[in-house]
Amino acid sequence: MTDAPADALRRGLLIILSSPSGAGKSTLSRRLLAWDEAISFSVSATTRAPRPGEVDGREYHFRSRAEFEGMVAAGEMLEHAEVFGNLYGSPRGPVEQAMLAGRDTLFDIDWQGGQQIRNSALGQDAVSIFVLPPSIAELARRLQGRAQDSAEVIAGRMAKSRDEISHWAEYDYVLVNSDLDACAAQLFTIIAAERLRRERQPGLVDHVRGLNHEFEDLT
Repeated sequence: MTDAPADALRRGLLIILSSPSGAGKSTLSRRLLAWDEAISFSVSATTRAPRPGEVDGREYHFRSRAEFEGMVAAGEMLEHAEVFGNLYGSPRGPVEQAMLAGRDTLFDIDWQGGQQIRNSALGQDAVSIFVLPPSIAELARRLQGRAQDSAEVIAGRMAKSRDEISHWAEYDYVLVNSDLDACAAQLFTIIAAERLRRERQPGLVDHVRGLNHEFEDLT
């Protein structure tokens, strides 16, 4: 009897998760990584200063502007953008290695980075998801409740959120994060379904060929 196609043979997904600041993409990212430990997190490089408790190489690769620009010039960034006066980007090497090994990579990035990945040579392997807040009032409440940024920074993030939300229609899927548990469950369903797309199961052709051989043996 023919065995089922091996999932390990598929190319890894590039999971793009975006939202305005405060809508919940970081929390959803942590939920997704806990849901499936086989998903790798793409640790971005950034020129912003570390926040209390952040560790270089864990939350971000903290780099000077000169170091970051050197990586861009050398073609070492899959995507990069300037946000709130700081540079952010995804190192290319670890992403390509994971994809070829059949491991999915999660990107917690803004719409600019997501757009660059979707338009890149790796775009066919990307699935993009945008997270919306239930309301602007709730978005402001969440930003203020984090107690991580000054009032000036929060005001800047709120002003930027309208532009970020305007890009929602560019994404494959859009989730409204009214309830975190329900939103996380929807996210898991999306990833499970995307992995099962016909074109992402390279073993299917051999499996169907084996089924046809079995039909022939019956005659």
